[in-house]
Amino acid sequence: MGCFAQRQQPSGQFACRCPVALHAARSPVMMAYINFGQHGLFMRIFLVRHGESLGNIDERAYRQFGDHNVPLTEWGYRQVLEAGRAIAAYLKALPSAELRKLSIWHSPFLRTRQSKDALLEVLPAELIGDIREDYLLREQDFGLFTEIYDHAEQKRKFPDEFEKWARLRNNSGKFYARPPDGESRADVAQRVRLFLQTVMHDAENGKNNVIIVGHGVTNRAFEMNFLHCPVDWFERSDNPGNADVTLIEGRHSADYRSILLHKASDRGQGQDELREAHGSELMLAPKDRAIDHP
Repeated sequence: MGCFAQRQQPSGQFACRCPVALHAARSPVMMAYINFGQHGLFMRIFLVRHGESLGNIDERAYRQFGDHNVPLTEWGYRQVLEAGRAIAAYLKALPSAELRKLSIWHSPFLRTRQSKDALLEVLPAELIGDIREDYLLREQDFGLFTEIYDHAEQKRKFPDEFEKWARLRNNSGKFYARPPDGESRADVAQRVRLFLQTVMHDAENGKNNVIIVGHGVTNRAFEMNFLHCPVDWFERSDNPGNADVTLIEGRHSADYRSILLHKASDRGQGQDELREAHGSELMLAPKDRAIDHP
């Protein structure tokens, strides 16, 4: 079931455009999912990757703070403000009859919580509905390789585990390769499918205007699951950039479309130049702006 029409992205990669068709046991939640498709209800989902984090420019930050607690840089916060304005402009251009309150979901990691706060600064207050955190949206767990991003160091510390992991990756198996004591991309896709059931259940109750603030792999896994893309699509596609916005929109009866709504601005300088030129400035997270919302 499902079609696999493609659309071109700026990076040259392709994404699926097809009806939802999941093969799963028909639990009560899954039945709501299936009924959603049969009713042809409209769905609009904005997938927002967190802004530039300290870890994106200096991998030592993961060791210093722990992956879950790596903050945004000031530039990253500004990136998400820009993304939020792009979403607001898109919503403003819609007929008023199509505007419903936004259900905002986010990962529990600090960089996604701060990104959520940046969005709330610029989105129309009258459109903000539920704001909820879900641990199923967390970053991929790299297990023993967490905080070790140099392959030579990984191989030196865990030679047997690294050999098995690398062998799978080198044989077109990145999707299935599981870091020792960690998660494969397939594992992430599986837990994101569970989260998707919650989104579709909410849509049955009229909450069909959604923002999801997540991570590169989790957002890509959501798109894969929602559009029923094959594993090959995941293998060939790239993670969205920091603060990029992907829009999934449409009805089951007329196919959903997936477009890159907003491409975030990158810094002009190279990574090494940034570390040299800015150093301590990049350690400053926008903590004064990071306010938890109910």
